[in-house]
Amino acid sequence: MITRKRLAAGVSALLVALTAGVAFPAAAVAGEPTGQAAPQVDLVLDVSGSMRTADIDGGTRMAAAKQAFNEVLDATPEEVQLGIRTLGADYPGDDRKTGCKDTAQLYPVSTLDRTEAKTAVATLSPTGWTPIGPALLKAADDFTAGDGSKRIVLITDGEDTCAPLDPCEVAREIAAKGVDLTIDTLGLVPNTKMSKQLSCIAEATGGTYTSVEHTDELTDKVNQLVDRAADPVVTPVATQGADTCAAAPTLKSGLYTDREEFTQQRWYRVDVKPGQELRTSVSVAADRAVNPSYGVLLRAVTVHGREIVRGEAAGNGRTDVISTGFRYPKVESDSGDDEDAAAETVCVQVTNSFSAASGVKTSPGLPLELTVDVVDGPSKASDVASFGLGRGWWLLGALILAGFVAGLLWGWLSRWRVAVWRTN
Repeated sequence: MITRKRLAAGVSALLVALTAGVAFPAAAVAGEPTGQAAPQVDLVLDVSGSMRTADIDGGTRMAAAKQAFNEVLDATPEEVQLGIRTLGADYPGDDRKTGCKDTAQLYPVSTLDRTEAKTAVATLSPTGWTPIGPALLKAADDFTAGDGSKRIVLITDGEDTCAPLDPCEVAREIAAKGVDLTIDTLGLVPNTKMSKQLSCIAEATGGTYTSVEHTDELTDKVNQLVDRAADPVVTPVATQGADTCAAAPTLKSGLYTDREEFTQQRWYRVDVKPGQELRTSVSVAADRAVNPSYGVLLRAVTVHGREIVRGEAAGNGRTDVISTGFRYPKVESDSGDDEDAAAETVCVQVTNSFSAASGVKTSPGLPLELTVDVVDGPSKASDVASFGLGRGWWLLGALILAGFVAGLLWGWLSRWRVAVWRTN
């Protein structure tokens, strides 16, 4: 059994850590990046009245945002489809209901016409409310269909003014739909309350939060996020575990994503032939406030319920991701007919012991990412207990032999020295 614990900002780090040195088959597998569809980015800009404040490098926040946008538009890679959405740009009045609907698509997510996009940004003037939640809901629908990465970059100078529609809950709902969408947030001259809200939005979708106080910082960070969208990514395949092994979906090698309620268990099935090894890892993200003392348990059991192997990890305090994994080698048969031998169905169970803090919603469930890798075993060993060691037994045997010989030599030398001492 291999148990590993990783505290990470992103799920991709877990995949690298737990499957290092293990290549997927040449054929396409679940969760493999295709690199065919164009990456898409939607820049969501706060144009509320507070953007008139002049506290960024001697100019207004709006001026800093416009300058950054112009530089970003010039530097956007050709393969990236980019759009711009505004919030608080059109309604200057005091009617809250109307102000909380004030979000519009300034430039559609498409192949970029830099001149047209710059002209649209130049017309913006700080105006109204800060409807972050409604803007994120609309932005999630701005993208065209496709397998390419999708990223929202939210730039704002204040927290949402349209409660009770909590933008953090909106981000969780977007993530729960199974859409491969990341939300990154940038806070202009942030305060504690705003930073907490923007961090929560980013965490809900695996994005990042950055505080910005200078124009060049804003330009550099937006450029970085737009460039990141063009990088090849592994897109997890959405699946839905079951309450029992009998009803669970059968998974092949790949990367999968699911949702798991607090203290819930999810079951999946994997077929493993003799001579193969199942390597599985899981991460469960605490995308909201959780109580101290929690854990994640990953078990492999037979269809009859007998435990084969397990991996578990526990923690205290606040963490973004808690992870664990295991390896299960399936022993080869003595007959040598393993190619035609029937596969064993292994039931994989994921259980968590997270509990919600007071006032925290437990729905949708916590983001779960599962890595499944079925590979040929590393040796011909017939003993399943030693199967994973491979040629490591030779080293163990050599060390035992060396220790035995060293013991004999030491004993002989000791007796010889005593004999010489007595003679003298």
